[in-house]
Formats: sequence, structure tokens, C-alpha cells
Amino acid sequence: MDAQAPVHKNDADEEDENVKQLQQCSSIYLSFQDCLVNSNRNWKACQKEVQNLKACNERRQQNVKKSGN
Repeated sequence: MDAQAPVHKNDADEEDENVKQLQQCSSIYLSFQDCLVNSNRNWKACQKEVQNLKACNERRQQNVKKSGN
């Protein structure tokens, strides 16, 4: 391991992979993350982003089912 590598580099790489798996929902997820940071992790302040992410994920799941049949 490179001595200059950030301590949490693996965590960041893993999170990047998780975001990529969200595909078209990744930008909504990142907006949700920004909201949490900006609101001091106040979930209630980010309900719009939560609902958008939920709706996007449901659409994504339906598309996966349609393409699998």
C-alpha cells in the first residue's frame, strides 16, 4: 500500500462503486447526500430527495424486471 494514500481511500472507492450501481438514480442519490450534509444530517429536511430517490429506484427496478422477461 502506498504510504501517501489517504486512510479512507478504500471506503471512498467502495462508495463510488455503490453510486455507480444506482445508474440513472446516482445523481439523485448524490443530491440526497448533499442535502444531508447541508442540513446537518436532518432527514426530515431532505424528504423531497428521499421521495425522488425512492421513485427513481422503483422505476429502475421495474425496468430491470421488464428487460429480464
